[in-house]
This record gives sequence, structure tokens and C-alpha cells, in this order.
Amino acid sequence: MSAIASPKPSNFSKRMNKAWTYLSKPQNMILLILGIVLTVTTIFPMVTILKDTVALHPGSIDAGENAADSKIEVVGETLTTYNWTNLFSDKITTRVGRERITKSVASIYLWTPLLNSVLISIFACFGAIFYGGIFAYLVTRTNLKFKKYLSSIFIFPYIMPQWTLAVMWQNLFNSNIITGGNDGLFVSLFHIYMPQWWCEGLFPVSVVLALHYAPFAYILIGGIFRNMDANLEEAATILNTPRWKTFFRVTLPLVKPAILSTILLVFSSAMGSYPIPHYLKLNTLSTQYVGMSSNRAGQASILAVIMMLFGFLILIVNQRTTSGRKNFTTVTGKSGQSSVVNLRAGKYILAVVFLITTLATGILPIILFAVETFLPNPGDYSFLTYGISGHMTTKWWMTAENVSESGMYGQKGILYNAEIWNAFGGTLIVAILCALTAGTIGTLIGYCVSKNRRSKWAAYVNNMAFLPYLMPSLAVGVAFFVFGSNVGIYNTFLLLVLAGTVKYIPFASRSALNSMMQLSGEIEEAAIIQNIPWIKRMFRIIIPIQKTSIISGYLLPFMTCLRELTLFMLLCGQGKIITTMLGYFDEMGLYAFSSGINLILIVMILAFNALVNKLTGASLDAGIGGGK
Repeated sequence: MSAIASPKPSNFSKRMNKAWTYLSKPQNMILLILGIVLTVTTIFPMVTILKDTVALHPGSIDAGENAADSKIEVVGETLTTYNWTNLFSDKITTRVGRERITKSVASIYLWTPLLNSVLISIFACFGAIFYGGIFAYLVTRTNLKFKKYLSSIFIFPYIMPQWTLAVMWQNLFNSNIITGGNDGLFVSLFHIYMPQWWCEGLFPVSVVLALHYAPFAYILIGGIFRNMDANLEEAATILNTPRWKTFFRVTLPLVKPAILSTILLVFSSAMGSYPIPHYLKLNTLSTQYVGMSSNRAGQASILAVIMMLFGFLILIVNQRTTSGRKNFTTVTGKSGQSSVVNLRAGKYILAVVFLITTLATGILPIILFAVETFLPNPGDYSFLTYGISGHMTTKWWMTAENVSESGMYGQKGILYNAEIWNAFGGTLIVAILCALTAGTIGTLIGYCVSKNRRSKWAAYVNNMAFLPYLMPSLAVGVAFFVFGSNVGIYNTFLLLVLAGTVKYIPFASRSALNSMMQLSGEIEEAAIIQNIPWIKRMFRIIIPIQKTSIISGYLLPFMTCLRELTLFMLLCGQGKIITTMLGYFDEMGLYAFSSGINLILIVMILAFNALVNKLTGASLDAGIGGGK
């Protein structure tokens, strides 16, 4: 008898078996789910805001025009091209004295803010790299004095809220003659009035942004300097290459990846900065959006789309620059530690210079905010001339009843103000929930991507998780503002947590990915052979081994969320979280309350940072050399 041939499996069965085999691995199933979730939560809000640019907005100028007007082309019943044609084609006529000046809408609302945004981003990159890079070189490659103290204080501006240095700049240089209002500390002490370009506009915004992101450059560039292979520089020394030539031809090319990363990340962050241009009065895309969002919502959404395009462009450049990095090999030399440059007397001179600069950027803001809360008229430093007696008060802190006199405007003191502490509680709720969700998702992404290193889907999920970090914060906030308004979750903790989670996932995912890539696969394979379930493998093997990096993935979103303003200011009303109350008190003229809130935030963030360092041993400047 002839054997009966078994039927061949169909193509459908083969595909199903292949899919079942693929999804039977937990990392593949998690990666598929996270890819879908990230696509929806990242791309859908962006699509929503793009649609908002062609929508009619009731109550705004967009809807105030007649649909039959020649300038409006209605598609269906609700879509229109008016927002685009009005922004790029229309003109505005203004009267200056007896002259009538006609300007295009685009030049006022788009090109000028766009130019300012690009300029401050470029200047912030150069300033941060120059200041942070020089400090990184001095700490890691020279015998500079007081390294431990300087390294710890240098990162303060990055830890503190972004607008801290902007407010300090106002308190230092503002004057009644130049900017209006009270004379700042510099005028009260030295009676020197700085020009307006120094007090407001492009220059101070660029300087403050550079100082804020200089610690970021220090962390990235300093890490490369610290871990640089000594063979290359020693080879150049053996070949009698001058030290300056070694630095420019050998050292700098090795630091190039860190410099490029700093440029991309600082540029994207500065592009979407709102508080600093707002306080220092520079018209950028961020400030222009806020000014237009109420009566020109459609045109404002176009500005947000342009900011998003910059984020996509930065992502593409980041992919190009990191995909083809060069490797260097020595032709002579021996292994060893990088030589330390002897600065001689310069080690004291430069140390004093950086002691002064770090004091101004790290310690002075805290002191000024504290002093502001005890001045009867915040910003008025005349007591420096006439003496402290009679020029200090505790009313801004200790007033226990609603007072309409003495400039309190019916507010209780900070310690007794229920609105402030309710907002503080809301901030803690949002920060904790964002940290838990972003930290968990980021850790899972890092684990799954490390297990599928050559998978295109893993690369897509990794890029999708990192994209929000490269997007300007205001652009992400606008996307979720439009999305939340459409689905009815505006001014809820759900929307704040959703936006914060998407924005902060890169912190956790990058931290987890870097640590998981260093973990040998044999460790987990041994557990798989023993039939240990995936959940048990994660909690008994993976997490204990990489607990420091995983904890950092939870704490970074938490600490960043505490000081976030740009991302959240459009997503909720005043008083929901504490950072949104700053503008409210500034508008009321209660600057002591704003200073008190800033002081509370700074002290709280520094306290959490110190606690993290104590419990985990991790710090932002760890491994750079600041501890020596």
C-alpha cells in the first residue's frame, strides 16, 4: 500500500504559526502593544492639531468672516483654507503718526517670531557648548581646584525651573528709567542703568537659555572627556604632536558626537521655550502662539505645526548623525589614563572665576527669591541704601486672613493660602502619576528594544518614544490641548498625566535601554531554561540588577514634572497645578507670591535631588569627575 501524503499547510497557516511564535515571546507582545499605544498617543494629537489649522473656530476671527467671502474656501461644512491664506497672504495697515504702514500678516505673526526662535536656539547652542564644554574639559582633564563643589553647583540651573534665571535677570538689571517698575539690585548697588537691549529682548534670552542648558552640555561632553581612550592622545604625544594640535585634531573629533547631541537637544528645547522669552519680553513662536490662541486659533495652530516640523527635522538629523559614527584606531601608543593638564596658577584663577559664575547662576537665584518674599514692595532694593530696618516684612508668608489692604488683594499669606497648597498637591499628584506611567512604559521599551536590537519595529518604537523629547514642549502641549478639547478631557488630571507621560517617556526609555544593552542575555536565558515565568524573571533578576538606572527612569520624569510650565500651561486652568499660578499672581501684581512659589519649587526639587543621590548614589554629574 502506498503511504498517504499529509496535506501541506496553507500559506495562511504558516503565517499564523509564525505570528503565534513571534507573539509567544513576552518582549515581542509588549513591543507590539507599546508601538500601537505610542503611535496613537503621539501621532493622533499631532494629526488633530493639523486638522485644527483648517477648522472654523466659533468666536474667533476665523469664524467671524463670512463663508461666502472670496478669501474663504469652505470644504464640506467645517473645513476652510482661510487660516492659511490669512496668515501667508493678508496684510495689516497701521498708522504711525500721519503715515500709514502696511505689513503682511506673516511678517508680524510668523516670520519675526520664527526668526527670533531660530536665533535664540542657535545662540543657546553655542553658549551652552562653549560654557559647558570648557567647564567639562577643566573638570575632567586639568588640575582645577574645588572640582567637587563646582560640579555640584554647576548643574543647579538645569535642575531648577527654566524661568528662574530669567526672573533673576529682571531682579538684577531692570530699572524704572529703562524698563519701568522698580530699580533692580544692580541699579540699587552701583547706580548703573543697563541699556534696554541688555535688559530685554534677544540678548538676555539667549544668555539665560545658554546658562540654563550649559549643565546639559557639561554632562554630555564631560562624560566623553572622562571616558576617552588615552591611546589616541598618547600616540600623538609620542609622535611629538603639539598639544594644541592634538586637542583640535584628536580630542575634538572624539567629542563631536556629544557636541552634536547637545546641539540637537538644546536647539529643540530652546525653540519651544515659553517662560524665558515671556519674562524677558521677546516675541517668539511660543509667545506668539499664546497671544494668538484666543482670537486667531487657526493661525496659532499653524505656528504649532511649524514647531513640530522642526522636531521632525531634528529627529532626521539625529538619525543621520548617529547612524554613521566613525571609529578611531591607534597606530602607536600604550593604554593608560588620560594625562592631566597642569594649569599652574590658573587652577586657582579659573576656580575663582567659576566660583563667581556658579554663585550667580546657582545660589544667587535662591537668595533673591527668598529676599523678595520679605520686601514690602518686591523688586525695590532701596533698603540696601537706607538700611534693612523697617524695610522687611513677613506679611506675604504669615497673613492668616483675607486682606484687601497692604497690597494683598484679598489673598492670605503663602503659608495659609489654600489655593497655593491645593495647587501644590495637584502638582504632586500629576508628577507621581507621570513618573509611574512614564517610568514603567519607558522601562518596558528599553527592555523590549534591547531584546530586538535588529528589528525594524523595535527601531520604530524606539524612535516614536524619543520623538516627543525632540519636539518643542509648547508644540506637544498645543497638540494635547486641541486633542483634549475635542474629546472633552480639558482641565483634567487625565490630560495632564497623558501629556506628561508621552513627553517624559524618553527619559525612562533611554535610561533603561542604555542599561539593558549592557546586560548579558545569558542571565535571562538561564532562567528560561529553568521555566521561570517572565514576570518573575523581571522582578527577581532584571530589575534588581539594573535597579539604579530603572529608579532614575522613574525619578527624572517626577522631578521634571514638578517644574514643568510650558507643557502644561495650556492644558488646565489657573490653580490646577502650582506652576500655572505664577502668571496669575504676576498679573495681580503679587510678585512676592510668585517668588515664594519659585522658592518652594527650587527647595523641593533640590531636596528631592539630594534624597535621590543619598538613596541611590546617582547624580547628574556622576562619572564626570566632579566627585574628585
